[in-house]
Amino acid sequence: MAIRPAEQLIHKAAWLYYAHGLRQDQVASQLNISRASVAMYLRKARETGIVNISTSTQLFTDDVLARKLEDALGLDAVWVAPENADPSTEIAVLAASVFLELVKKGDRIGVAWGRTVYTIADIMSYADLQDVTVVQLCGNLGAPYSYRPDQCTMEIARRLNAKGLNFYAPLVLSTEELARALRAEPVIREQLAGVRECDLALYSVGTIDADSHVVKCGALTAEEMTALREIGAAGVIAGQIIDAKGDVLDCSYNRRVISAELASLRAIAKRLMVVQEDNKFEPLLAAIAGGLCTHLVIGGRMAQRLLDHAGAAEKTPG
Repeated sequence: MAIRPAEQLIHKAAWLYYAHGLRQDQVASQLNISRASVAMYLRKARETGIVNISTSTQLFTDDVLARKLEDALGLDAVWVAPENADPSTEIAVLAASVFLELVKKGDRIGVAWGRTVYTIADIMSYADLQDVTVVQLCGNLGAPYSYRPDQCTMEIARRLNAKGLNFYAPLVLSTEELARALRAEPVIREQLAGVRECDLALYSVGTIDADSHVVKCGALTAEEMTALREIGAAGVIAGQIIDAKGDVLDCSYNRRVISAELASLRAIAKRLMVVQEDNKFEPLLAAIAGGLCTHLVIGGRMAQRLLDHAGAAEKTPG
């Protein structure tokens, strides 16, 4: 089974102390905890066998991979789910646990949409947190569609016994002029501006093919998506098309979208990205390159691909 989020600091402290050779005070500084806590975590690591790599279980094997990814990609935290019979379920279960651990009383949480986010919401345990608000990060879909933004937002709010704030605007407008006018409306402008005040964001990254959510929901045709891919589209974040650097692609579609600006998303301290599908490797690279992810939950195959890619990039001259 995958490492439990509650054990994250124990494993990270052990990794920094034994693998990186940091002193206890340096570990404390890097993890923003006391030196006494470091000593306690290291003792627990020895008692539970975490530091005995030769006899470690699959739990620690996955965790070592996660720690290496944190180092290679500069992320705050990575969790790697085991590749069992149904890896997507394992990833969603782990992500729900991670998400609940990251949420604190009084937090404001931004939520995007899609099958991954809705699956997490659907299996999430119920919690009764105080003064938590869950806000929608992008406009809604007019046609009936599973995993709509408002559905994801309200289901997570229900699980947390929190206040849910839906975005009562379409995801995409018919013209750029109409989109500009709608974004200028006081209510919409206030909602968009408030995104950067979130403490935590939960989302995935979408593909740029015929199976993309923005194609299936009718926001783009398959032919339009192909044309966007030819000019540099690499992924989809909160309904917006991004390029390989994780920036908003310069295209008419993006100018017609009602969604939080990427700068607002980057201003959120904890940006939890969850990726279940293996075909999201390139979109995930783009999201990481654009600083849209600080916390990551993925499966073992994706983790190894990311680590191999990071190693190859280091060896490439220039």
